[in-house]
Amino acid sequence: MDYRMLERIIGRGGGTDTLFGAAVAALEDVTSGRRALSAVHHPLGFFCLPVLRDGDQGVCVHVFEPGASDPVELTTSPMHCHSWELTSFVLYGEVGNLRIGVRRDPAEPTHRVFQVHSNPSGVDEIRPTSRLVRCEPGPEQTSARGQVYRLPAGAFHSTVVPSGSAAATLVLGRSLPRHTDLSLGPVDGTGHRVVRQTCDAAQTARTARSALRRIHGHHPE
Repeated sequence: MDYRMLERIIGRGGGTDTLFGAAVAALEDVTSGRRALSAVHHPLGFFCLPVLRDGDQGVCVHVFEPGASDPVELTTSPMHCHSWELTSFVLYGEVGNLRIGVRRDPAEPTHRVFQVHSNPSGVDEIRPTSRLVRCEPGPEQTSARGQVYRLPAGAFHSTVVPSGSAAATLVLGRSLPRHTDLSLGPVDGTGHRVVRQTCDAAQTARTARSALRRIHGHHPE
């Protein structure tokens, strides 16, 4: 798995066979045991398989699997922004991104901005800030199999997958300095910790196998 190669392929446009192939190879390494990693069941409703970490760059496969297990409790809201640039290639299904307009409104706020600080031990520190804001839904972009969508660091959005539907994406991320992961939460919300739900080897392998079946079903070799 080579971040720069994948970035170049996406930047040129086309090259979908190579992108599908990279995702399939990574998932097959997981199912065979050649790649030792643990999927994380994210509070936003997907399984994250971190297939590459290289300094400020990373590649993950995000798998939205309806009914796979009990949902993880979300303690803020689905509206968030990243400290990293996101480029995502849809492997199957449809993934929508609803952009969120956020403006300061200390008089009549709808949300408070929270910082999310993740540490290697698997704990997220959710810290309230003094920023009281009002948010409004913006345009929604829906991307289907073989399409790419991008989100700049700091752009508030909410990811939408149709209820009961499966989807997966190959995600490239590049962290940027002076950016922080943020989430919109209750105005009166307080600081707290969230322990990320790490999957065991069996659940990780099942998630990878399910994604492979769906990729091959829509994109036969």
